[in-house]
Order: sequence, then structure tokens, then C-alpha cells
Amino acid sequence: MHTAIFHLSFPVRDIESTKEFYAVGLGCRVGRQSAVAIMLDFHGHQLVAHVTDDLGTPQPSIYPRHFGLVCQSEEEWNEWRDRAQNNQLPFFRKPHRRFPGTPLEHLTFFLKDPSHNVLEFKFYLNANAIFGEETFSQVGDDHEPNTSKG
Repeated sequence: MHTAIFHLSFPVRDIESTKEFYAVGLGCRVGRQSAVAIMLDFHGHQLVAHVTDDLGTPQPSIYPRHFGLVCQSEEEWNEWRDRAQNNQLPFFRKPHRRFPGTPLEHLTFFLKDPSHNVLEFKFYLNANAIFGEETFSQVGDDHEPNTSKG
């Protein structure tokens, strides 16, 4: 049994829009904060958002960088989807089913925060696919349309 929690530090444009998206929109508990950083409890994991003037170019795709949560039940995934919809958070890719009819099948959606960071929320119908199913070579989409406008 692992007791460690995941930590991610990431760039943001400002504290207020970050707090609005993560605390109000996603329900993250706010920890310590200053004028240039804010700590967030992201479902038991530590996110630290750091203000920077150089956010880089926004990604036109979900690749190469995104982060998020793997839900343990479809109900939990539905709760995150409903929360995002009810709080009118911007979807980068709308809720859909990937790899239907295979052991890799999962529900997924992607959000984009105000600083253009991409977050994924997913639920695997087959829990073995989270770290296993090594006989499949698929990791992500083979061909992913640009859906940042949808």
C-alpha cells in the first residue's frame, strides 16, 4: 500500500483566475498562498500553481502535456463531469468514450484552465487498463483532431 501523495507544480497567469477555476469550479481546497503561488488540494494530491509571465504557447492538442484524475468508479467520473458542466468550465474535449469494445475502454473529458493547462478526468471500465494490458500498444489516440474550439 502506498501512502505517498502526488505533487505537481505548474505555471499560471494569476492567482485569482486560478483560484476561481480550481477552488470554485473544481472544489479544490485552498492551502497556503502568496501573491505568486497557491497550493491546492486536488482530490488528495498537492498542486502548486506558480505565477509566471511566460506561459508558453497554448497547446493545440491534448498532447504532449496534461494532468488529471483517474476515477475509481463511473459515478465518481459522472460527478466530475457534472461539476464541470454545472460550473461552466471550458471543455477542451467534451465527455466521450475512448477505445470502445476493448479492454482499454474508458470515459474521458478534458478541461482547459485559464492559463491553458489541460486536465483530463477518466474512468476505465477495466481497472487492469490503468497500469496493465501490456499486450496493447495503444497509449492515447493514434490520430487526434484539433478539438480545442469545441
